[in-house]
Amino acid sequence: MRWTEEQRELRSAVRSLLARHEGAAAWPPLTGQIGAAGLAVPEEYGGTGGGARDVHVVMEELGRVLSPAPYLGSAVLATQALLVSGDGAACARLLPGLAVGRATGSLAWAERGSWDPAAIRAEAAPGPDALPGPGGTWRLTGAKEHVLDGAVADVLLVAARTRAGVSLFRVAVDDPRVRREAAVTLDGTRAQARIVLDGAEGRLVGADGDGDRVLRRVLDLGCTALAAEQTGAAEHCLRATVAHVRTRVQFGRPIGSFQAVKHRLADAYVLVESARSAALGAAFAADAGSSELTRRAAVAKSACSEAFSAVAGEMIQLHGGIGITWEHDAHRYFKRAHGTGLLLGPPAWHRQRLAAELGLTAV
Repeated sequence: MRWTEEQRELRSAVRSLLARHEGAAAWPPLTGQIGAAGLAVPEEYGGTGGGARDVHVVMEELGRVLSPAPYLGSAVLATQALLVSGDGAACARLLPGLAVGRATGSLAWAERGSWDPAAIRAEAAPGPDALPGPGGTWRLTGAKEHVLDGAVADVLLVAARTRAGVSLFRVAVDDPRVRREAAVTLDGTRAQARIVLDGAEGRLVGADGDGDRVLRRVLDLGCTALAAEQTGAAEHCLRATVAHVRTRVQFGRPIGSFQAVKHRLADAYVLVESARSAALGAAFAADAGSSELTRRAAVAKSACSEAFSAVAGEMIQLHGGIGITWEHDAHRYFKRAHGTGLLLGPPAWHRQRLAAELGLTAV
């Protein structure tokens, strides 16, 4: 595909910025100078009115360097949950801060390792002043896992079940009935938290019972963005490995000259390019408002997860012993591959989603 001039400039700007600012230090300039957090936010809420392909560019670059920036959790999941909810008042109140990076958001959604809205068991009971619309308060009880940046987010959105079905609520992060626990994860480059609600006060976002629709749409958009990150990280693994085998000498010659090594790198290249095509296909479907988005997002998440894991594994193997030492980044990419493979659902679950969309049944 052909990127627009603006998207090429965006990629160049993000890559240059990430080369100058490492780790968490990249987030302020990424949002303040480039406006990355507001790319997919409409102009009326302080964003630039871009789309999934713009997000794709940023996510690819973040993936290359394993950035810990809260982009996926805040600029994609939380932001899109607000937009998809159609709650104009909540969007007007919360999105301007999220769009410029003045605040970060988290969507507390997964339970017991599942991102399927049907698996949500957290409950929301009407408070004494609860109203059918967005007014009034509710009381939320339950536990959420794998909440991206949940321990430090300024805006907390929680999915819980009411009598009408799954609904979305805004919960104050300073509520004493909310316990936010930073989680120790295999992938230390992406912060996650467990959130426990014990009668926490929440305000309805969108319509009561509309959360299933909102979360399924956010799942598709989140998988589309995450697939781009996986593609960028996998491409970095391949490039770093090619550079290494050109200089690592064994038996008097570079190991990259051995036919077996060439075959493995060729296979890795095919995986990376196939992943890129799947990720871009989902991004195009998202921007076009296509009914194919769920299918393409499921394909992208499945294909990109497996491609990243495979290429990161080859990076470990072809770097030899150095690939599993703290002095080299290879193991970090391998851990990110494992983490992103499970985040938002494992490949097998997304293939089940694809089969359901196609009307196929398991044999």
